Amino acid sequence: MSVCDDTLLCNYPKCRTKLSGFAWVTACSHVFCDQHGSGEFSRSPAICPACSSALSGKLDIVRTELSPSEEYKAMVLAGLRPDIVLDISTRALAFWSYQVHQERMYQEYSFSRAEVQLKQMEKMLSQQNQSRELELTAMRGEIASLKKVMEEYKRKYSEVSERLMERNRQYQKLQGLYDSLRLRNMVVGERDRPTQPGHHDYNTGLARQAIPQRSPQFLSSGLDGDSRFFSCLEADGAKTFFQFSSPAQDRGQPLIKKN
Repeated sequence: MSVCDDTLLCNYPKCRTKLSGFAWVTACSHVFCDQHGSGEFSRSPAICPACSSALSGKLDIVRTELSPSEEYKAMVLAGLRPDIVLDISTRALAFWSYQVHQERMYQEYSFSRAEVQLKQMEKMLSQQNQSRELELTAMRGEIASLKKVMEEYKRKYSEVSERLMERNRQYQKLQGLYDSLRLRNMVVGERDRPTQPGHHDYNTGLARQAIPQRSPQFLSSGLDGDSRFFSCLEADGAKTFFQFSSPAQDRGQPLIKKN
C-alpha cells in the first residue's frame, strides 16, 4: 500500500481486508475492521490485537466513519485555531504514514519468507533430481547387464538347438540302421531254421507273420544336452539295442517244445 492509496487494511493478523464503512482506530496507531474491532474491544480491559498494548483511556479506542458526509467535514474542525487544526492534521498524517510503513514491513517480511521457502523447495528439488539421476543410472546399468545375460542365453540356446538338430540327424541314421539290421536278422533266422520230422506246427498252412518290434522311442534332449536318445524297449521279451539272436543260436531251438 502506498501513500496515495485511498484504503487501509485491517491490522488483525488473520483478517487484513480492505476497510470500508466504519473502522476502529487505537491510540497505538492501529486500525481494525468493524467486525473484529467490535469483538475485541467489547471486553474489559481492552488490549490491542496487533501489539498487545493496554487501551484503558477514554479515547484510546475510537470508532470512526471512513467516508464521512460533507456536513461532518465542514463542522468537525470548525472554530478551532489553525495551530490546532494543523496539529490534528499532522497526527492524522502520521497515523497514515505509520500504516503505510507497517504495510511495507509486512510485505517485505512476507517476501523474505517466500524467498526462504523458495530456496528450501529448490534445494529439495535439486536433491530429488540427484536421487532420480542416481536411480536412473543404476537402472540403466541393470538394463545393460540384463541385455548381456539375454544375449548369452540366446547364444546358448542357438548352440543347444544346433546340437539337438545334429543328434536328431544321428538318431535318424541309427534308427534306419537298426530297422534294416532287425529285418535282415529276422529273414536270415527264418531261412536257416530246420524243420524237425515228427513235429507238426500248430500254425501249419498259415504264413508265419513276423511281428515287427516297436522301434525305440526317441526322447528329445533338453537344453542340457545330457538326455538319452533311446528309451528302453518294452519288457515283453524284447532285446536291448543292437542285441540280436544269431542264426546259430536259434538253429537248435525248436518252435514248440513237447514233453
